[in-house]
Amino acid sequence: MLEARKEQKKVGKESWCIVASSFRELIAYQKAYQVALDLHNLTLGFPKFEHFELGSQLRRSSKSVATNIAEGYGRKANSSLADFKRFIRIALASNDETRVHLDFCKDLGYINVETHSLYENLCIETGKLLTSMLNWKF
Repeated sequence: MLEARKEQKKVGKESWCIVASSFRELIAYQKAYQVALDLHNLTLGFPKFEHFELGSQLRRSSKSVATNIAEGYGRKANSSLADFKRFIRIALASNDETRVHLDFCKDLGYINVETHSLYENLCIETGKLLTSMLNWKF
């Protein structure tokens, strides 16, 4: 994973101004991207009929988290705070969707409790980072 630059400046009581030259420097993006890669590879071991069902849904929802962070950050370049926050909210929703798919994977026996716990915790961490991004100012 890339090492993120910590260049956030406090501009208000609960608001932060992000100073990053690329979405790839954002810790939330880095975590989301790594989770999506890991889950992609994990789903390749699912039963064949699940490759285009639950496996596909898990791959799409997890990748959506990273892609919406990137797209939202791209909208920041146009000084569109509302667009940025809209895409971060979509990323949060996709993150929650990923958690539901992980629950199905565990309950159907495709992943064990430890694997589920690992990715559940990573999704929770990512969700907290995304929630904090909703307070950013530009």
